[in-house]
Amino acid sequence: MTYSFIVPAYNESSRIRPTLNEMLRYTAEQNWDAEILVVDDGSRDDTAEVIREYARAHSQIRLLQNPGNRGKGFSVRNGMLHARGDICLFTDADLSSPISEAPKLFEAIRSGADVVIGSRWLRAELQTERQPLYRQAFGRIFNLVLRLFLGLTFKDTQCGFKAFRRAAAQRVFPLQKIERWGFDPEILYIARRMGLKVAEVPVLWAHSEGTRLHPFRDGMRMFVDVLHIRWNAFTGAYTAPPVPAPDRP
Repeated sequence: MTYSFIVPAYNESSRIRPTLNEMLRYTAEQNWDAEILVVDDGSRDDTAEVIREYARAHSQIRLLQNPGNRGKGFSVRNGMLHARGDICLFTDADLSSPISEAPKLFEAIRSGADVVIGSRWLRAELQTERQPLYRQAFGRIFNLVLRLFLGLTFKDTQCGFKAFRRAAAQRVFPLQKIERWGFDPEILYIARRMGLKVAEVPVLWAHSEGTRLHPFRDGMRMFVDVLHIRWNAFTGAYTAPPVPAPDRP
């Protein structure tokens, strides 16, 4: 079994070194055949150069660069479509969920899931550092909107810790339209429309003060994105030629 870890990064020069060090340490400790794809989203600092420095020293690290600042959703899609692993997992650059939680997602895939999403709310006691109350409230409201408009019944769609069988990723991500924060519910909606098995598992998670999501400005954009998802579904934008479902070991 081979693994791909996708890390979207925008102006992360101050955080990417400890993240890469931890990922290199843990994947070596597990003796995994793994690659680490860091996707630079048009950073204005020296993020790309830091990644190149690591890539020169560690063959398992690859740098992908977006054509300018396109957003987290574009970065994740870019990484997923260039990934070579049998299982592809994307994680935030601050490792809000420790990389040591990855085996939980991999086990769910080995048990038959095509897509596995890490969840902060299936077992809230696993949150070692809670979000501020206003962010928690926004998350609960947005989750309700997703249930009403998209029929997504997951406890947590927005945790940046998700794994895909490579075959599933190659079906879902070419149809993704949303390039910024609202991409998470879109890819889950597409996966469900395709009949892929989506599992949700509780993971350790800690809030990071460095997050760039603005709950009000970006929150409004995410609500608009939900309407775009409904429109895309209505107009057939998520229709792909039928192919066999991914094989499950």
